[in-house]
Amino acid sequence: MKTSLQASTSILLLIDHQSNLFNGIMSHKPQYVKNNVLALAKGASILDIPVVLTAISPQTNGPMISEITKMFSDVSVIVRKHPSFNAFDEPEVVQAIKSTGRKQLVLTGLWTSMCMSFSAQEALQEGFEVFGVMDTSGSESVDAYNMAVQRMIGAGVIPCTWMQTVSEWMDNWLNPKAGDMFTQVYCPYSKGNPFFDRDMPEGTH
Repeated sequence: MKTSLQASTSILLLIDHQSNLFNGIMSHKPQYVKNNVLALAKGASILDIPVVLTAISPQTNGPMISEITKMFSDVSVIVRKHPSFNAFDEPEVVQAIKSTGRKQLVLTGLWTSMCMSFSAQEALQEGFEVFGVMDTSGSESVDAYNMAVQRMIGAGVIPCTWMQTVSEWMDNWLNPKAGDMFTQVYCPYSKGNPFFDRDMPEGTH
């Protein structure tokens, strides 16, 4: 199995990044998690990575955050009907993922200890190569987050960050979309990092 991501073989699953679920994040600052998942989503949108969006109990958990739905205005949010922490228990989610024919599943979700962890482990059983973007998720406590990450890694999930993920998708600065990635992803979502407070790297289109 491959250990590096390729844009041509990846699909992104965003599980339940809903407004009220952000309020329960205690492992990280919710704004940190939100910034990172938006960076991941924006990178996917620029690089044409297929995306599946899910929500659970929106009447209580709120809708998928509008920043994400606006990025993917042509993608309908799948409201999961099955009352499960595991997104793979929802046939519509499984069908949406499998219909792409892609086997590298990049995923994240709220909360890390529940929907993200359970779904990631099920995806492994379904035969996907699973990449968990750990800095785009949060949980109800630091311990809960750390144990969920350890459990996913132990099961075979490949851990990564949003910047690592979008960079592997882009591959190099000669990518025709590198300029858009630099100005629309790296710079706005890496505020405070002096590396991105400058002109684009040499060779960037």
